[in-house]
Amino acid sequence: MPLHPSPLRILGHGARPDVKEAEAALVEHYPRLVRLAYLTLPPSLGRHRRVLAAHAAVQRALHGDAHPAPGTGTETVPAQRSGDSTPASDGPHTPAYAGVRLRVVRIALAYERKPRWWPGRAPSPAALRPSVPVVRGLRLFPRAGGMDEFALDRALADVPAPVRAALGLRLLESLSDDATRALLTGAGVTDPAESLRAAAHVAGSDHDRVRRMLGSDEFDPCTVQTRPSDLLRRRHRVRAGAAALVLLTVAGGGLALSADAGTGTGDALPPVPVLRGTVPDGALDPAALLRTRPGQWADTSRVDFSAWPPRGGRTDDRELLERALGSWAGPPADAAVTTTPGTAVVPPTQPPRLLFAGELGGEAVVLFHDGGVRVVRYAEPLSGKGSPALDFARVDDADVTTAAALVVSRTTASARYLLAPWVAESTTRDLLAPDTPARALGVDGDGVTAEVPRPAEGGGCLSWPVMQLRSSEKIVEKHSFLVTDLGDLAPVHLTHTPKPGAGAPARQPREATGPEALTGWARTACSLEGMRHSGVRAVNNWQFAEQPLPGTRSRADWVCTRADTWSGPGRVLVQFVQPAVSPTARAEVVSDRRNTALCSRFGQHVVAGTHWRSPAGAWYVLAAGSRAVERIEVEGSVSGAAEGPTLAVRAPRSTPFRVNAELRGGGTMSSAG
Repeated sequence: MPLHPSPLRILGHGARPDVKEAEAALVEHYPRLVRLAYLTLPPSLGRHRRVLAAHAAVQRALHGDAHPAPGTGTETVPAQRSGDSTPASDGPHTPAYAGVRLRVVRIALAYERKPRWWPGRAPSPAALRPSVPVVRGLRLFPRAGGMDEFALDRALADVPAPVRAALGLRLLESLSDDATRALLTGAGVTDPAESLRAAAHVAGSDHDRVRRMLGSDEFDPCTVQTRPSDLLRRRHRVRAGAAALVLLTVAGGGLALSADAGTGTGDALPPVPVLRGTVPDGALDPAALLRTRPGQWADTSRVDFSAWPPRGGRTDDRELLERALGSWAGPPADAAVTTTPGTAVVPPTQPPRLLFAGELGGEAVVLFHDGGVRVVRYAEPLSGKGSPALDFARVDDADVTTAAALVVSRTTASARYLLAPWVAESTTRDLLAPDTPARALGVDGDGVTAEVPRPAEGGGCLSWPVMQLRSSEKIVEKHSFLVTDLGDLAPVHLTHTPKPGAGAPARQPREATGPEALTGWARTACSLEGMRHSGVRAVNNWQFAEQPLPGTRSRADWVCTRADTWSGPGRVLVQFVQPAVSPTARAEVVSDRRNTALCSRFGQHVVAGTHWRSPAGAWYVLAAGSRAVERIEVEGSVSGAAEGPTLAVRAPRSTPFRVNAELRGGGTMSSAG
């Protein structure tokens, strides 16, 4: 469904020529401007609001000098100054287009900027919702691209709006670095040079490939798909409104009767029931639950939670399933509810898939899978004493490894898992004992494991238990992988990227089951402590550099440990792994970055530095970069430079410094910490 702007007002005879030119530029280049706005807007708006906000930003660009909060200001377009023009090398060259583009970027950036008038916290997306256009009864979203486009969109969600704007200006608008910096400065960006550098990291070395992805349907808000949004909700709103009116009437009558009878003598009103007006018919009916047939996992290309058959001894217990679904739709007041970050705690919009219903550890446990987005765990005590528990977790785009297990029962010391039907072998091992063989893990007929030790919380990092699972050969041959418990329903997949080889192409993450991977994780496993209960999907250890240590014959490794979350944002720890007597001595964390694309597919370059003391007692500043780093320079209280990906400079202890690097192909970057 192509979207185009509505006919703009006809300018009168007395209108200024620059206004007419701006209108003509906007209409002629409307699709590219909306695409630029869509790219810059925060993905947290959701695709529907983001589409509408992109169109609103462009349509409002004919108004005057737009300021931070969208929806304010209706001044006319000021006369264009020569400094406003930053023509693209292969696009529109007119000052009118450059002025409209500047205002589009400024308006789009405002969605991620806290207005001065907002007290103490950033505004919600609803507070910044554009006044036009308005769509009722439909949800709009661009057509889905491929996995590369999806991965790029998730990487862009990890970076600030000025970085997304810089990427669009460089690759979609083909502006030079100087022109991009000038436009971002005019749009109110405080550090345009840093935004440009970060955009270059996201783009990597293959700009043409990223440009093609940004030009794909995934980022086109002018050609959209539509779906009904509220056909059922509108019907239920009417019912809910009528029910609420009845309740208010009854409550009013009850209060009047109580007043007439005097205080303390009337019976209390019954509790107001939960109005489930937003739950479609059938979504809470146990008979409508989706049930995958056993063995389907071996005959489908979609190997995720949708391929799990229902298991457990109470899958036909209608009363238990009714209680579980009812608690999901309206959690009891005494229920213990936990969620992973970014997970919506809302009733199901369609009948969910039943994964498990059975008894474990004195509880009746039910697991549901909700349309590819969430898993929900319900548990109630078998004794009838105590409160139920509900756990919500995101599992969108799970695969053969991240959909391999779910927690069904957990204590402080251990957990039991329901394994995927394609798991053919299960063992456990300790990451802090890399040379100790894996031990067999018992699994019952329903696919539930025996107790698996959990990493201790707050008691020191003396061991780090993991499960080593092997997929059935019907899925993939000789495929074993590691998962560990970080406190959420789905265990976290651990991977490893080996050291760069001389002249070899860039390496990809691989399973962390080999000797080199296990040795690396033995030094860095304890860094996982700070990632508990944060919705982590997978963690990769990337050994991006190896550095000779001055005055010795030893070498140290530089590792980038990246945790990707289900909701999108990533966290990066850069760790310095120097030789140690113990094979499990903890690496030194030299940088901790959140909400970053570093060390991902769209942040393939990294450089970092630290202080190091030699065995002879001399202090150095050491720095190292990934394989594309050709030259490193340190500045600050100490200075020095070296060709290649590593550097060592004598410097007093705790000397402040900053690391800069030149990349193969002409780019530059600064240290991660």
